[in-house]
This record gives sequence, structure tokens and C-alpha cells, in this order.
Amino acid sequence: MPLLKNNAFIADEWTSLADDSALPEGGKIIVTFVRLAKDWDMLVKFPGVLGVKLANTDKVEALAPYLSQLAIIVLAFPAFTDGRAYSLARGLRLDGYRGELRAEGNLLPDQLQYMRQVGFDSFEVNDRFPLQSWQAASNHMSLAYQRGLFRQANEQEVWSQRHQGFAPWEEQPHAG
Repeated sequence: MPLLKNNAFIADEWTSLADDSALPEGGKIIVTFVRLAKDWDMLVKFPGVLGVKLANTDKVEALAPYLSQLAIIVLAFPAFTDGRAYSLARGLRLDGYRGELRAEGNLLPDQLQYMRQVGFDSFEVNDRFPLQSWQAASNHMSLAYQRGLFRQANEQEVWSQRHQGFAPWEEQPHAG
């Protein structure tokens, strides 16, 4: 499957390992969270670069002891109607994770900017849509509802756009 990063298809340098696969001598590997937790003592000594694939049913808090050692976290979208990975991604970024955050599964170009707004920066996409569709989708919206670190450079906040020229109001004390 193509890997979309920085609005271009690139080669994937990462190898996903099955839970029963032997560890290579080095390189960039992605393991499941089950294997990460089970084999942590061995994986922490791995001479290469380590990543994890987190299932939609896993809790972000469970990754806390491992975050500093992870260069990539992969979150799955098993169906385009399943948005749990949005919440997981946002939680990881709010918890301070700054490594690569990859979306995989049933991804649609219409979702691209929403995924970027919560912190995704790479996308494993299928061959269903050409690169031009993904590139067009990346510039489709110029407004974002959420304030935060992950807005794209060409996006403005909806509130700011609607209230141009007005100073933000001061909070009023509650009556009584």
C-alpha cells in the first residue's frame, strides 16, 4: 500500500512484525501493543528503531511507560465510520508524544485534514485514490474548529474568521 507523507507517496522504511516473528538484527520495526507489553524487556534492547501498532480498543494510558522509546505509533481505521483513532491520536499528542503518528486502514481523502488536525502525519492508503486526490484533499479546507498545535499552515480557526476585527470578550463573573 502507498504511504502518504508530506503530500507525496514515499517508500515505507518500517517493517511490521507478527507477534510470533523473530526480531531482526536491526532496522525499523513495528510490533503490536500485545507484543510490546509482553516482550518489553527484550524489545528495549533492540538495536534498531521501535514502533507500535495500537488497536482501537487499547487505552492510550497503557502506552505511557513506553512512549519515550517509540519512534512511530500506528492507529487503525478499520472502517471509515470508526473514528476511535481520532480520539487516540489526540490523546497521544496531548500527552506529549511527538514521534510519527500513522493512520492505516480504510482511509478516505475527505478525512485527511481532520486526521492532520488531531496529529497524524503519515497515512497508509490504498490504491483506490490517486495521489492527486490526496493532494487536493490536503488543501480543501481552510478553517479548523479546534485550536491547537496541529492545524495546518493554511487553516484559520472558525471563531477567529467569524469575528475578524473584534477583540475577544472578557469572561463575565457568574451572578450570585
